[in-house]
Amino acid sequence: MHPAFSVIFLTTLIGVGQGLFLALYTGQLYSVIQVLPVQDSPGFYGYGSLLALVFLVAGLFSSFFHLGRPERAWRSAAKWRTSWLSREVIVLPAFMGTTFIYSMIHINGWNPVLFALSDAFIVDLSLFVGAINMVLAFALFVCTAMIYACIKFLQEWATPLTVVNYILLGMGSGFALCTAFAAYVQSDLVNFYGGWAITLTVTAFITRSASLIRNSRIKHKSTLSSAIGIRHTQIQQKAQGSMGGSFNTREYFHGAKPAFMKSIKWIFLVLVFIVPVLLLSSALVTGSFIIFLLSFLIQYAGLIAERWFFFAQANHPQNLYYQTI
Repeated sequence: MHPAFSVIFLTTLIGVGQGLFLALYTGQLYSVIQVLPVQDSPGFYGYGSLLALVFLVAGLFSSFFHLGRPERAWRSAAKWRTSWLSREVIVLPAFMGTTFIYSMIHINGWNPVLFALSDAFIVDLSLFVGAINMVLAFALFVCTAMIYACIKFLQEWATPLTVVNYILLGMGSGFALCTAFAAYVQSDLVNFYGGWAITLTVTAFITRSASLIRNSRIKHKSTLSSAIGIRHTQIQQKAQGSMGGSFNTREYFHGAKPAFMKSIKWIFLVLVFIVPVLLLSSALVTGSFIIFLLSFLIQYAGLIAERWFFFAQANHPQNLYYQTI
């Protein structure tokens, strides 16, 4: 497939925003059950959520460059009963709105106690809204990933690993950013977020490697024989069928050389997984905000390469008609 950078930025940016919110809410939830210390500054969760909202807005903005008629974007929500894209279009604004409400609750102190499950577990308004938003965050991960995982004839995508990798990569990058944010505001949760960022990144490395191994061993169901309906063991395509390019050759094939495909795979493996883990480990020892931030920036650059490879690796069956150009 031909990777569209508007979709690459959409999926990676909102993934960071989702992961950052989940990191913040995890910290708050752990403090309620007295596993972590309560943050003295209400702005920690509030301004952190606004930072997550910045990434979500940037991702939504980038998606408009993928639309032929942006003024008709609202119509994409009409098929929510059958389309994962329509469900994403509905869930994303809902998640963004609830993230904004969650941040305003903390920043302005609108946080009354709603009820208590026990003497040690008190549920206030922010905890309740955050729980709803946590469900929306995971629903958005599933909707975004299932847009690709549900396409069965693109066998590289049609696997549960697609959903797992979207969740883990989004959460890994979000926790890495939250670690840098905690270091910047000098929070005592830096080690907590840093440890989780490393754990999520290592887990994502395992699942992403599993998908790479799976995809390298795929036996495609479509062949040149089945594509043109001729039952013969030896078929060679000598020409494309037209002298110039077409929509099919532009949109369904990346056009990169095999050497580039191989190199970018190793580039994103290093940038997304190896370098961030090393930098995060080093920063947890030194406590350097710059190293924490550098770790996130390098990982995000790697995520752009990873998502480009994800789209480019999918081999559309229609390419069987256009092997020779």
